[in-house]
Amino acid sequence: MPAGKIIELLPPTVSLDTVRTLEKLLAEATAGKLIGLAYVCMYCGRRYTVDITGETRREPTFTRGMLTVLDDELAAIIRL
Repeated sequence: MPAGKIIELLPPTVSLDTVRTLEKLLAEATAGKLIGLAYVCMYCGRRYTVDITGETRREPTFTRGMLTVLDDELAAIIRL
């Protein structure tokens, strides 16, 4: 291998913060701390999926409130 060559272990399209977040969430769910999810996932080609699981499905009013907070955070990012 030539000196100074950079080795990439993952293709540049892999979102490491997404992988780390999913690993953290899995650990929390396995430990019984995470009891529900409301999520949007973006895929290559700008495709997406949405879903709810666990307590977020059983508590839709509370979940809508949480999603409003997320919407507010996204709006703040747009304004930057």
